[in-house]
Amino acid sequence: MKSFFICFLTVMCFSVYAQKKPNLKIIDKFDFEVIKKVDSTDAIAKTNTVDSIDIKAEHWDHTVYNPFKDDVVVFPLQLEFRDSTYASPISRNKVVTSRYGWRRGRAHKGIDIDLVTGDSLFAMFDGIIRMSRYSKGHGKTVVIRHYNGLETVYAHLSKYGVKENDSVFKGQYIGKGGVSGNARGSHLHLVINYKGIAINPEYLFEFNESNSIRANELWVTQQWTRPYVHNSKRQSKIIPLLSENDAMASLKKLKKIYVVKSGDTLSRISRRNNISIAAICKTNSISKNSVIKPGQKLVIEN
Repeated sequence: MKSFFICFLTVMCFSVYAQKKPNLKIIDKFDFEVIKKVDSTDAIAKTNTVDSIDIKAEHWDHTVYNPFKDDVVVFPLQLEFRDSTYASPISRNKVVTSRYGWRRGRAHKGIDIDLVTGDSLFAMFDGIIRMSRYSKGHGKTVVIRHYNGLETVYAHLSKYGVKENDSVFKGQYIGKGGVSGNARGSHLHLVINYKGIAINPEYLFEFNESNSIRANELWVTQQWTRPYVHNSKRQSKIIPLLSENDAMASLKKLKKIYVVKSGDTLSRISRRNNISIAAICKTNSISKNSVIKPGQKLVIEN
């Protein structure tokens, strides 16, 4: 009798467990669906916020690098950022090997960040892929248009990770770095454009471990869109312009007169004024081989 009673209890417990187990599964599934629904709601809310700005309305062309050739941009230009940081375009420490500026007699309109071929690349901000194809010189290129009017350009890729018209979020994988196009060694050539005009990336962002945007509101003057004013071998002195008044005041300081001293050379004047020889020559309509004399006045653009 005792053995029968023990067997009966065992069967009852097993039955209760068997009945409860499906309920637990249903609850788990329900919880998962709720979490999934909440995540979807957040994503929709975020998407609705950015979708209120139709960044595809004008000059949405996949086939050309710069579809804004006929547009006129008025300076100073105001840029706004919702975040205080950007997502690093690479997962390793950012080492800038060549800066925005004059390089080997040509304009270098972005910065080069060292990487190993095959390293993953990531979107710096939310946006939509305008271009994901081969571009002359840049090789395999991804161009993302963002909701504040900027476009970020990721060049010399070895592999695409996104397609044109894809929406991407800050930090999303977009491809792999490489050496395609006109590249000397593997690196990421990063360009920041506004309506086709390249802005010195280091004026907008700090390329260190902080991934900082220099300010939520920045004003850009033509000083930061002219490569010949900068030297690709060193970072220019950066003083962010935080208001329209600051920007207008800075315009008065763009040019100054330098009086050539005894023993001066274009190279020495260039170093003293943190400006490239090419910029001095272009502003003063002289060549790098021109003879300069003591007392001669040169216009220097800062």
